Amino acid sequence: MHADNLVRMANRIGQFFEAMPDRAEALEGIALHIQRYWEPRMRRALRAHLADAAALAEHPLDPIVMQALQAHPQVLESATAPAG
Repeated sequence: MHADNLVRMANRIGQFFEAMPDRAEALEGIALHIQRYWEPRMRRALRAHLADAAALAEHPLDPIVMQALQAHPQVLESATAPAG
C-alpha cells in the first residue's frame, strides 16, 4: 500500500476524532481505530513512513494523528488487532 493512501486514511480518521472535546479521548480513539481496523501490513507501512523524514515531509500526517501515534506507539508495534 502506498504511503500517500495510508496518510490520507490516517488523516481522515484524525479529522473525525478531532471534533471530540476531550483531546486525550480523541488521541486514544485514533490509535484504537488504527489498531483495530488496519491490518498489520498497513501498520508496518505507516511505521516505516514515520521513520522516513523525506517521505513524511512529502506526505505529512496531521498534527493530531502524529500526536496520537506518539502517545500510543504500541499501536504500530502490535501485529494483531486486540480482542473485543
